[in-house]
Amino acid sequence: MRRFALLLSAVARAGCGAQPTVTATTPQAAAPGFPVTIENCGRSYTFTQPPAKVVTGYQPALETLLALGLQDRIAARTNFSESEFLPGQKEHYDKIQEISPTIMLPQKEVMLSQGADFVLDNSSASFDAAGGFATAEELQAAGTPVYLLGGWCSPEKQLDFTIDQTFTDLRNLGAIFGIPDRAEKLITELRGTLDDATKKVASLPKVKVLATDGGKGPVNAYGGAGLTNQMITLAGGENVLGDVKADYTEVNAEKIAATEPQALLVTEYSTLMGKDMPTAPDKAAEAFAIARNSPAAQDQRYLALPAAAQHPGYRNILAVVEIAEFLHPEAFE
Repeated sequence: MRRFALLLSAVARAGCGAQPTVTATTPQAAAPGFPVTIENCGRSYTFTQPPAKVVTGYQPALETLLALGLQDRIAARTNFSESEFLPGQKEHYDKIQEISPTIMLPQKEVMLSQGADFVLDNSSASFDAAGGFATAEELQAAGTPVYLLGGWCSPEKQLDFTIDQTFTDLRNLGAIFGIPDRAEKLITELRGTLDDATKKVASLPKVKVLATDGGKGPVNAYGGAGLTNQMITLAGGENVLGDVKADYTEVNAEKIAATEPQALLVTEYSTLMGKDMPTAPDKAAEAFAIARNSPAAQDQRYLALPAAAQHPGYRNILAVVEIAEFLHPEAFE
């Protein structure tokens, strides 16, 4: 079984080269605090008004805008039915038009017909022409700038992710929507939450962690680069696959058996593209069977981590705290 992120990044490979710089300028007279110019994935966008008809892709994009209090700007979204919603967000989700029954944006004709003035997503997969999607350039030509969270402009760029990119995205969105003070307030709150958690675990022994998405061999797992690896490190863990230069990848069972993890992070999503997926307990059982002599297997110790938390967005900071509490409960008593 292939993990959600791998599905997205595989489709995106067609667009992983350098992208041209383009400029998007909305036609209205400049609003107070505007114009604002933002760079994203090799493109330069100039906004003279805050977007008012936004389309969001995979759920972390929607979550991030809702965290900024921008629910009134979101005109359409994709489906999210793979795991729990963040507290207080389901009611907003239900009020927004759904234009795709999956996590992906709709096909080209449907997407262009939305007349959106901004699109927020976290993978280039939904903009790949080979998959029947409108490209970022086609959307731009139609007056729809595209912003990708986390700098996930290509599979290669995913390896460079740092948690600071989350704060950069929030600051950029604050500028784009004309709410810089609101964005800075959220950044300050999240930075304080993150710093508090990392300080609590900084002096404690690192817990050896295997982050997996299941598989009996090869195993779908997370290597020593990218978002999930960074969250493990910040939470006081040590990635047992830290020597693997990859984010989401396949690892042979023999290497997994030799890692001796003390705890597992198991990616959780109940559906993918309309199909039911294995449960987190089932995936954990597969890993325990392979690393059967490990402390993690002996203690049956694992944390089910929503796939949405392993993709760029506001939820990343909350996930670091959750992982830290799981790995070092004594620090949070």
